[in-house]
Amino acid sequence: MALQNKNFSNKESSNKASIVAYIGIFSAFAIIISYLESLIPINIGIPGIKPGFANIVMVLAIYCINIKAALIINIIRILVVGIMFGNIFSIIFSLAGGILSILVMFIVRRLNSFSIVGVSVCGGVAHNIGQIITASIVTTVYFASYYLPFMIAGGVITGVLVGILADIIYKRIFIKTDL
Repeated sequence: MALQNKNFSNKESSNKASIVAYIGIFSAFAIIISYLESLIPINIGIPGIKPGFANIVMVLAIYCINIKAALIINIIRILVVGIMFGNIFSIIFSLAGGILSILVMFIVRRLNSFSIVGVSVCGGVAHNIGQIITASIVTTVYFASYYLPFMIAGGVITGVLVGILADIIYKRIFIKTDL
């Protein structure tokens, strides 16, 4: 079964309430996952790199709802988590990376040349590139680009992990239940 056949955005406008409900549910899951991830001390020696398990929800939103919903879910998650557990800089960096990530994943998804894991990897790398660009602008320190290879490697690794988990969830829940 092709993944693109399960897109809510193709349904009648009478289902707008369903889409809003899914945005709420997906946002809640993303916030909970972000919170749980913040409780796990992960230190791999490279500051700023974390698994990003909440991005599973973003990948699923792109595949199951639409880009607009994915952007809304991501912005809600970033703002809520940033206000509760972060600061203005974490919000700025997360928004830059998160928005770029969603846009890149949407474009790559539309190409129909990548699996869900490939789409996730592109999103992970784009997220880290967005954060490096923002760090260069916000801090006016341009040597942040030297950090880019490590961030790209981290984006690939976490993107694969997130993509595999998103693929498993998508196949087990969304395809079987015809959401």
